[in-house]
Amino acid sequence: QVHLVESGGGLVQAGGSLSLSCAASGSIGSGNVMGWYRQAPGKQRELVATITSGGTTNYADSVQGRFTISRDNAKNTVYLQMNSLKPEDTAVYYCYARPFTGWNRGRDFWGRGTQLTVSS
Repeated sequence: QVHLVESGGGLVQAGGSLSLSCAASGSIGSGNVMGWYRQAPGKQRELVATITSGGTTNYADSVQGRFTISRDNAKNTVYLQMNSLKPEDTAVYYCYARPFTGWNRGRDFWGRGTQLTVSS
């Protein structure tokens, strides 16, 4: 199956920037969507951004214009560049992938999460 490993979380001041990465191993397939969700204490997990293998992106309104999602298909890696960070961005960020083709098509895969804390 697919394994997702996040990196890049940490502590940053409000207004600062940070970049997350997620490397996928296993049969992710040639057609897929990858992205980032986040979960703050006491809240449900919410969509942050997604990107398809073809490069189509989607962002939550709360991060539009501040975050940029990208990917390197050759490396099976998805990135999230976060700028102008706000305390409200504090959460555990989870990488996910959903293959559309291949052995694991139709299955959702999740990373273990990485903590982002934005100080005010």
